[in-house]
Amino acid sequence: MPETKPPLPLTAPLPPAALRLRLDRGALAGNWQALDALSGSARAGAAIKADCYGLGAAQAVPVLADAGCRDWFVAHWQEAAVAARFVPPAQICVLHGPMNEAEAAYARAIGVRPVLNSLDQVRRWLKAGGGICDLMVDTGMNRLGLPVADTGDPAVAALDIETCLSHLASADEDSAQNAGQLARFRDVTAAVRARRYSLANSAGIALGGDYHFDLTRPGLALYGGVPRGELAGRIQQVAYPEASLIQVRTLQAGDSVGYNATFTAPGPMRVGVIAVGYADGYLRCWSGRGHVFWGGKRLPVVGRVSMDMTIVDLSDAPDCGEGDWLALNYALPEAAAASGLSQYELLTLMGRRFAREQ
Repeated sequence: MPETKPPLPLTAPLPPAALRLRLDRGALAGNWQALDALSGSARAGAAIKADCYGLGAAQAVPVLADAGCRDWFVAHWQEAAVAARFVPPAQICVLHGPMNEAEAAYARAIGVRPVLNSLDQVRRWLKAGGGICDLMVDTGMNRLGLPVADTGDPAVAALDIETCLSHLASADEDSAQNAGQLARFRDVTAAVRARRYSLANSAGIALGGDYHFDLTRPGLALYGGVPRGELAGRIQQVAYPEASLIQVRTLQAGDSVGYNATFTAPGPMRVGVIAVGYADGYLRCWSGRGHVFWGGKRLPVVGRVSMDMTIVDLSDAPDCGEGDWLALNYALPEAAAASGLSQYELLTLMGRRFAREQ
């Protein structure tokens, strides 16, 4: 059997990525400051789970910290470890809570706050030695959270709770559910002893002061999303993804484009292939519906989006050539309406092939 040799180390410099994600750091800081101001007497924290909604924790968290944020919400322990590189662990809350003794021990060891979601987690935390924690109470979403009926359990009274939280299910709509959850959470604040209480997400901030309590937890709006009309004009676009043009082609009348020939050129036309596709979060729903920008020109997507490539009409951009950068449409409310994706999905679907600017 022939001897296998280890691969030689790569010594040549890696070429630049064909995709890049530019962050408007001024807009990100400004969004947090606007949401903090809209929170009134409450402080605004920041939901930074899912790698800051896909934008990159290493890039976004320092900006938010410099803007004044002091409360951070992640979903997983791995996300807490990343956040702890940039902010004090005591400011970090882990929403999923300790599922076993090892996770409880980890929280105590690095000093982050677990968000306890059930009596099992409450007892697990106390058995591990306890310490400062947060408590999530379910007021109607039926996702994570301690049932309201369990808030009187003696184990809950034994906790050292920094923040008692609940989560609004329909804050982005004018729904009766909002007032119902608010009423139940007011009951919770009377039943559960904590230093602070928190109910509002980004959309909840826009519902008004009754929903703010002591701490708000914006996520989507930090990163340029507009979940309610009241925030329009106050929230700035943060994410600007761009793809390089890797080939220019000239079509003749009758030439079809892409998989399944969903677009046929009506006459001679110039098109370009850009290096983005559904593997990068630019999904097939953009096929024939999306557009990109170059030099102030709006260039339509033609044909079906592929895994790694998308074809755009360059008829209005005769000077656009191979190697140029084209901007994807990521004004989130407009992009959501065009694609059918939620603003959350648009952000979090962006793949790792986008080079995040350092």
